[in-house]
Amino acid sequence: MTRNIDHNRLGRLRQGQGEIANHIIDEFAAGRLSRRDFIRRGTVVGISVPLLGSILAACGSSSSSSAAPGTSSTSSAAAGAPGAVIKAGIITPTGAINPVTVPDQGGLDMLGQTGEYLCLSGQTLNLTPVLATSWTPNSTADVWTFNIRQGVKFHNGAPLTADDVVYTFQLHTNTKNGSNSLSALPNTVLKPSGVVKVDDYTVAFHLEAPNGNFPYLVSSDNYNVIIIPKGYNPANWQSSFIGTGPFVLGSYTPKSGATFTRNEQYWGKKALPSQTQFTFYDTQPASIVALTGGNIDVVGQFSVAGGEALLNGSYNVIKLKSSAHRELSMRNDQAPFTDPRVRQAIALTLNRPQIVQALFKGFADVGNDSPFAPVYPSTNTSVPQRTQNISQAKSLLAAAGHPSGFSTQLVTEMVQEIPDYAQIVVQSAAAIGVKISLKVESSAAYYGKATFGNSDWLDAPMSLVDYGHRGVPNVFLGAPLETINATTGSGAWNAAHFNNSQYDSLVAKYVAASDLSTQRSIAGQIETLLLAQTPIIFGYFYNYLTATAQGVTGVYPTAIGHLFLYNAAKG
Repeated sequence: MTRNIDHNRLGRLRQGQGEIANHIIDEFAAGRLSRRDFIRRGTVVGISVPLLGSILAACGSSSSSSAAPGTSSTSSAAAGAPGAVIKAGIITPTGAINPVTVPDQGGLDMLGQTGEYLCLSGQTLNLTPVLATSWTPNSTADVWTFNIRQGVKFHNGAPLTADDVVYTFQLHTNTKNGSNSLSALPNTVLKPSGVVKVDDYTVAFHLEAPNGNFPYLVSSDNYNVIIIPKGYNPANWQSSFIGTGPFVLGSYTPKSGATFTRNEQYWGKKALPSQTQFTFYDTQPASIVALTGGNIDVVGQFSVAGGEALLNGSYNVIKLKSSAHRELSMRNDQAPFTDPRVRQAIALTLNRPQIVQALFKGFADVGNDSPFAPVYPSTNTSVPQRTQNISQAKSLLAAAGHPSGFSTQLVTEMVQEIPDYAQIVVQSAAAIGVKISLKVESSAAYYGKATFGNSDWLDAPMSLVDYGHRGVPNVFLGAPLETINATTGSGAWNAAHFNNSQYDSLVAKYVAASDLSTQRSIAGQIETLLLAQTPIIFGYFYNYLTATAQGVTGVYPTAIGHLFLYNAAKG
């Protein structure tokens, strides 16, 4: 594909852009990147939204679209008067709201009410500036420099500077602190010494290796890394919810709910609601009853299974294509799952299109046993899709020495459709003689301490866990699949205890690549390897669904689980 290009204008626009940014511009001008992929890759390497629009125009592509950077046609614009009280229902946080340790959706939702990130990973996978105004990589993408927004104050009145950003990321990358964000930022990616203050409003991240998608790892995708004041003890965060965001804490009651009030000293556009009220629900039915009964205005997330009442047209439903999924791990270090043929056999029992229809009424994409969801531009769609094949599954099981099957246990959590999916797994495996005893726990019991030896999630023979959306697959490729190394923090969520040096090498190459065609080529190799090994079954990637009452507008969820209400109103 060739484009009608204004080369003089494009040449002027390219000035001052780095080598990687200019390569992306070249790829788009030559027709090797779609408009959508160009916008997304451009936001990653720090090309500003106005400049992206100008480059599109210079290349003969309209700069205005419903899918323009930072916008989404799935969330309605605010259409009511300011000052409303917005009442929302979300899943109960599993533990203390500590930015370093929060591992769950309810907890991350609380972090995002008052805390802010360097940048936002939005509904269309594009990155937009928040506390960073811009960022640029060096020519090898192993040093990324972020310019920090000036004039921002924490809720206690202290000004935001580079010192706070450095403190925050050194806190999270210090493996002694047990940060949940090490899943995205293990020391193989970034060490504390690599977070460097350049001046009062500039921070440079010196990485351990090139990383073409690094800004996603310091964005809202890495939900723990809200910026906190230098020296602040994160263990005290629940008492203050200190941040820079458009709301300040009113009250927080564990297991019950929270209230927030508008931050009148906010650095940006003031929030529309005067107050937000969050009620915590342990189960989905209770939150749905609350919405249908008029007790709340928003359900942060609901699953189709059990949520049919919200799909009848009486409620506004926000649907986001996502990489959110469930991971069915099998302990690669414990018999009988030490044999990949056994793991393949279990995967072959699943009728994935039927599961998608039964659990999601089509609001999901079939998975192919790798983290590469259809929503990702780098997913290699030439790799054949795994389908149900009972006879092949029986043959593999017999070849592995289990012609009559075996018995094992699957441990999972009481979250949305997961118990229903677990039952399907049990029934499907029975077709090849595998008897799975099912244990369904509360999320708190299931996660435990979220460390090896102290968590049913990470220790069970089979484990079925929820994974929230990410704008790039780096976390999914690393935390649950890379070889476990406590020193570097890699493999932090490796419930499968998968150990494969070829896989680790391929992931390193994928992470280093900043070129989409290179990423897609390496992705194909990873997808093929994971189909052969099958440490984890990725059965589906589901649409993220949020529901609001009629007349409630401006609600902005993200597919990872944030629920932003700063622009919400009631008609």
